[in-house]
Amino acid sequence: MKPTIDELLAKADLPKKLALKYHPFYRGKIGVVSKVPVRTSDDFAIWYTPGVAEPCKVINKNLDQVFEQTNRWNYVAVVSDGTRVLGLGDIGPEAGLPVMEGKALLFKYLGGVDAFPICLGTKNADDIITAVKWLSPTFGGVNLEDIEKPKCFYILDRLRKELKIPVWHDDQQGTALVTLAGLINALKVVGKKLDEVLITLVGTGAANISVARYLMVAGAKAGNMIMVDTKGILHPGRTDVKDKDPAKWEMCFKTNAEKRTGGIPEALKNADVCICLSTPGPGVVKKDWVAEMADDAIVFACANPIPEIWPWEAEEAGARITATGRSDFANQVNNSLGFPAVFRGTLDVAAKTITDEMCIAAAYAVAEYAERKGIDEQHIIPTMEEPEMYVQEAVAVGMKAIEQGLARRKLSRQELTETADSTIKEAQKVTKLLMREKIISSPPE
Repeated sequence: MKPTIDELLAKADLPKKLALKYHPFYRGKIGVVSKVPVRTSDDFAIWYTPGVAEPCKVINKNLDQVFEQTNRWNYVAVVSDGTRVLGLGDIGPEAGLPVMEGKALLFKYLGGVDAFPICLGTKNADDIITAVKWLSPTFGGVNLEDIEKPKCFYILDRLRKELKIPVWHDDQQGTALVTLAGLINALKVVGKKLDEVLITLVGTGAANISVARYLMVAGAKAGNMIMVDTKGILHPGRTDVKDKDPAKWEMCFKTNAEKRTGGIPEALKNADVCICLSTPGPGVVKKDWVAEMADDAIVFACANPIPEIWPWEAEEAGARITATGRSDFANQVNNSLGFPAVFRGTLDVAAKTITDEMCIAAAYAVAEYAERKGIDEQHIIPTMEEPEMYVQEAVAVGMKAIEQGLARRKLSRQELTETADSTIKEAQKVTKLLMREKIISSPPE
């Protein structure tokens, strides 16, 4: 028996209610834990002065030694200005801090990455770039988070060019990676090919712009994609976006070879795939529109907390496969399947950047892991409860970085596997140990 809409809404509201109790109880989600032993106070002479001067001198002679002598190899900065937070919009850096802490928690538990939330008190793109550059000597990587477009594109492009550590924007690259992974397997289930299907993308924010780009890199034909924003389908006549959004204006010419006009219903007619990353529903996409899609249609409705169309409505309208951003439906397309492992693999080889090819390799690793376990309409993508998937994904990323000549450390596949596996397992064991010893208290009733 299907749950009622009221039951689904109540379930979606439960984490919000618990969050208001748990957050002030714990007063934050992450902390700093020592990695080294302190047997007596004499050890401080090793970890601090005078002993610490020796690794300082080593690094001074060879800057790459910082990745061997310190924890920089595993530090990631989670940087935000709070201008586009989790569908809440521009709420500011202070209000965005709980989200960045949550991101750091996922980094640690799922990828063994030591991530630090850094919320900046500026909205100016050039100031953000300067701040990140100033901070970069401390970190092995940078995760840009919840920064409004179009400046998020500019910031990412500049920092990727100007820094010698990996810089990634999860709302762009992470979403695109995981969406591609799910679509690869969905197309296998329905027996269609990426370079032949007609794909409609509802929403033209940073996420779907990047999804479109990754789909092209993976083999989809740009002309076979149709993008829809709040004012309709993108096409060369949409001069209203020319000066406001360069990325969207570029897509007006790259996509939509048929030069379709209209809105979502016109964009979905005969489409094989619908990827929605827009505003919460339901009702953003209607059953009647899905019914006009091609046979064996695929619908990714990924707005949170309510998808653009309920999965059962899409299936009743003829969709063979549905996916959402929620964990209580089949096929959850979640960024958390991507960023912890991508950074794990990147950090393990001390890569100088994260390329599109590394992300595509990650997407195929995620898809291949799910395929080995068995894919069908209800299982096109792994879940966050499968640590082996993160290891496999991290290895794929690290190997691609080595192949592209971007790695400071050259490891074998076996060495990468052992490193990723032990680092991730250690992070999870520490959390469980702290819970078992009640150093991490049980949450309030």
